[in-house]
Amino acid sequence: MAKQIPARVCIGCGEKKEKNKLIRIVRISEGVYELDESGKKNGRGAYICKNAECLNLAFKKKGLERSFKESVPEETVLKLKGELENFE
Repeated sequence: MAKQIPARVCIGCGEKKEKNKLIRIVRISEGVYELDESGKKNGRGAYICKNAECLNLAFKKKGLERSFKESVPEETVLKLKGELENFE
């Protein structure tokens, strides 16, 4: 019997994809966010496609704010976008 891969929804484009095709953004502490390549870091997390367009969409549609239940500054989004480009 094949092991089922869990699915998650991208907070940018809203597409449901396999968990391993997405990357997790994690809030470590109040206002501190980073990309979680392993998907195992402690903290509140949200999943996003591995491209900058979905990150921009998540910021515009307030997907980040909904997921983390707090406002996310634009500087944080720019920092995450830089990390995402290095990851790709």
